[in-house]
Amino acid sequence: MAGIMRIRRSHGILGGALVALLGIWGALIPFVGPYFHYAYTPDKAWTYDHGRLWLEIVPGAVALVGGVLLIYAFSRHVALFGAFLGIIAGAWFALGNVLAPLWTTTWNAGVPASTTTLMRTMEQVGFFTGLGIVIVLVAA
Repeated sequence: MAGIMRIRRSHGILGGALVALLGIWGALIPFVGPYFHYAYTPDKAWTYDHGRLWLEIVPGAVALVGGVLLIYAFSRHVALFGAFLGIIAGAWFALGNVLAPLWTTTWNAGVPASTTTLMRTMEQVGFFTGLGIVIVLVAA
Protein backbone atom coordinates (compact mmCIF):
# COMPACT_ATOMS: atom_id res chain seq x y z
CA MET A 1 0.00 0.00 0.00
CA ALA A 2 2.92 2.36 0.60
CA GLY A 3 4.00 2.34 -3.05
CA ILE A 4 0.62 3.31 -4.49
CA MET A 5 1.24 7.06 -4.38
CA ARG A 6 4.69 6.80 -5.97
CA ILE A 7 5.17 7.61 -9.65
CA ARG A 8 8.00 7.01 -12.08
CA ARG A 9 10.61 9.80 -12.16
CA SER A 10 10.32 10.17 -15.93
CA HIS A 11 6.56 10.72 -15.79
CA GLY A 12 6.57 14.53 -15.56
CA ILE A 13 9.94 15.49 -16.96
CA LEU A 14 8.82 16.68 -20.41
CA GLY A 15 5.75 18.55 -19.21
CA GLY A 16 7.61 20.01 -16.26
CA ALA A 17 10.47 21.19 -18.46
CA LEU A 18 8.01 22.85 -20.86
CA VAL A 19 6.13 24.58 -18.02
CA ALA A 20 9.43 25.77 -16.51
CA LEU A 21 10.74 27.06 -19.86
CA LEU A 22 7.47 28.83 -20.63
CA GLY A 23 7.58 30.41 -17.17
CA ILE A 24 11.11 31.66 -17.84
CA TRP A 25 9.92 33.02 -21.21
CA GLY A 26 7.00 34.83 -19.57
CA ALA A 27 9.17 36.39 -16.87
CA LEU A 28 12.04 37.47 -19.15
CA ILE A 29 10.38 38.49 -22.44
CA PRO A 30 9.25 41.92 -21.17
CA PHE A 31 12.89 42.74 -20.41
CA VAL A 32 14.64 41.31 -23.48
CA GLY A 33 11.83 41.61 -26.05
CA PRO A 34 12.58 45.26 -26.88
CA TYR A 35 15.94 44.18 -28.30
CA PHE A 36 13.97 42.31 -30.99
CA HIS A 37 11.18 44.92 -31.43
CA TYR A 38 8.81 42.59 -29.57
CA ALA A 39 7.54 44.53 -26.59
CA TYR A 40 4.80 46.09 -24.54
CA THR A 41 5.06 49.71 -23.48
CA PRO A 42 7.33 50.91 -22.04
CA ASP A 43 9.33 49.40 -24.88
CA LYS A 44 12.75 49.87 -23.33
CA ALA A 45 14.83 46.85 -22.35
CA TRP A 46 15.18 46.07 -18.64
CA THR A 47 12.53 48.60 -17.57
CA TYR A 48 10.79 47.53 -14.37
CA ASP A 49 7.38 48.56 -13.03
CA HIS A 50 4.75 47.01 -10.77
CA GLY A 51 2.66 45.88 -13.74
CA ARG A 52 5.54 43.77 -14.98
CA LEU A 53 6.14 42.40 -11.50
CA TRP A 54 2.55 41.26 -10.84
CA LEU A 55 1.50 40.35 -14.37
CA GLU A 56 4.68 38.79 -15.80
CA ILE A 57 7.46 38.12 -13.28
CA VAL A 58 5.37 36.56 -10.49
CA PRO A 59 3.34 34.23 -12.73
CA GLY A 60 6.55 33.32 -14.57
CA ALA A 61 8.19 32.41 -11.26
CA VAL A 62 5.14 30.40 -10.19
CA ALA A 63 5.22 28.49 -13.49
CA LEU A 64 8.96 27.86 -13.03
CA VAL A 65 8.40 26.45 -9.53
CA GLY A 66 5.50 24.32 -10.79
CA GLY A 67 7.62 22.98 -13.64
CA VAL A 68 10.51 22.13 -11.33
CA LEU A 69 8.12 20.33 -8.99
CA LEU A 70 6.78 18.34 -11.93
CA ILE A 71 10.31 17.40 -13.01
CA TYR A 72 11.44 16.23 -9.58
CA ALA A 73 8.15 14.80 -8.27
CA PHE A 74 8.52 11.46 -6.46
CA SER A 75 4.87 11.23 -5.41
CA ARG A 76 1.55 12.04 -6.97
CA HIS A 77 0.89 14.73 -4.37
CA VAL A 78 3.99 16.70 -5.36
CA ALA A 79 3.23 16.24 -9.07
CA LEU A 80 -0.36 17.40 -8.58
CA PHE A 81 0.83 20.45 -6.62
CA GLY A 82 3.32 21.31 -9.37
CA ALA A 83 0.60 20.93 -12.01
CA PHE A 84 -1.73 23.09 -9.92
CA LEU A 85 0.91 25.81 -9.71
CA GLY A 86 1.38 25.62 -13.48
CA ILE A 87 -2.36 25.91 -14.07
CA ILE A 88 -2.62 28.89 -11.72
CA ALA A 89 0.33 30.60 -13.44
CA GLY A 90 -1.12 29.97 -16.90
CA ALA A 91 -4.51 31.33 -15.89
CA TRP A 92 -2.74 34.33 -14.34
CA PHE A 93 -0.94 35.02 -17.62
CA ALA A 94 -4.13 34.64 -19.67
CA LEU A 95 -6.49 36.60 -17.41
CA GLY A 96 -4.27 38.86 -15.29
CA ASN A 97 -3.97 41.60 -17.88
CA VAL A 98 -7.75 41.58 -18.35
CA LEU A 99 -8.60 41.57 -14.63
CA ALA A 100 -5.87 43.96 -13.41
CA PRO A 101 -7.97 47.12 -13.95
CA LEU A 102 -10.53 45.75 -11.48
CA TRP A 103 -8.18 45.97 -8.50
CA THR A 104 -5.88 48.84 -9.48
CA THR A 105 -5.28 51.42 -12.15
CA THR A 106 -1.52 51.58 -11.69
CA TRP A 107 -0.66 47.92 -12.32
CA ASN A 108 -1.11 47.49 -16.01
CA ALA A 109 1.09 45.76 -18.51
CA GLY A 110 0.89 48.56 -21.03
CA VAL A 111 -0.10 48.11 -24.64
CA PRO A 112 1.64 46.31 -27.52
CA ALA A 113 4.40 48.56 -28.84
CA SER A 114 4.28 47.51 -32.50
CA THR A 115 2.47 49.51 -35.14
CA THR A 116 1.12 46.72 -37.35
CA THR A 117 -1.97 44.76 -36.42
CA LEU A 118 -0.25 41.41 -36.94
CA MET A 119 2.64 42.24 -34.61
CA ARG A 120 0.34 43.73 -31.97
CA THR A 121 -1.65 40.48 -32.06
CA MET A 122 1.52 38.37 -31.83
CA GLU A 123 2.72 40.42 -28.85
CA GLN A 124 -0.61 39.92 -27.05
CA VAL A 125 -0.55 36.19 -27.75
CA GLY A 126 3.15 35.72 -26.92
CA PHE A 127 3.16 37.81 -23.76
CA PHE A 128 -0.14 36.86 -22.16
CA THR A 129 -3.07 35.00 -23.69
CA GLY A 130 -1.39 32.33 -25.80
CA LEU A 131 1.39 31.81 -23.26
CA GLY A 132 -1.14 31.28 -20.48
CA ILE A 133 -3.24 28.86 -22.50
CA VAL A 134 -0.21 26.76 -23.46
CA ILE A 135 1.02 26.65 -19.84
CA VAL A 136 -2.42 25.54 -18.63
CA LEU A 137 -2.67 22.82 -21.29
CA VAL A 138 0.82 21.45 -20.62
CA ALA A 139 0.47 21.59 -16.84
CA ALA A 140 -2.92 19.88 -16.93
